[in-house]
Amino acid sequence: MCSWCWGFTPAIEMLGENFADAVQLRYVMGGLARDSDAPMPAEMRRYVRGAWEEVASRTGARFNWEYWEICQPRRSTYPSCRAVLAASAQREEAGPQMFHRIQRAYYLEARNPSDTSTLVELADELGLEVERFKNDLASEVIEQELHNDFTQRRRLQANAFPSLVLACGERSRWIARGWLSARDVAAALTTALETE
Repeated sequence: MCSWCWGFTPAIEMLGENFADAVQLRYVMGGLARDSDAPMPAEMRRYVRGAWEEVASRTGARFNWEYWEICQPRRSTYPSCRAVLAASAQREEAGPQMFHRIQRAYYLEARNPSDTSTLVELADELGLEVERFKNDLASEVIEQELHNDFTQRRRLQANAFPSLVLACGERSRWIARGWLSARDVAAALTTALETE
């Protein structure tokens, strides 16, 4: 649910197309905003909407601005993070699929991924077992996996979203701290792989 991560989609797609034989992409949930049922305050709405505008301007990412009219925004991203992990629990490839499906639902379809009902609908659209998905969303196992990802993010000092780190055994090397173009990501990763 980070708009800069949405703007990073071309870089992720490029990695899959050009580097699939060289690296395995692993999604690590970052958190961003704790669970909350409170409506997003007006000041926060202006800030987030402004971020969308900046991302659209700098990256070319498209947004459905109706979201701000038809949804009740909440500053709550943990449910989406859990949804990615719950999808992955059913099929490994379903985690990244859920990640990207949440982004499309949020940014292009004006659907609120802070709502469990939206996440369940997306799981159904991906062909997941819906009852299992609902149970997993609320499970201690998924909650522990979420906190494990947060621990890994902190260990890597990935405090910017998106972040891309090349891990080679115990060593890690930064590729992107925050948004970069697909071309810049490709150049940085090529250099890193050549020196490993």
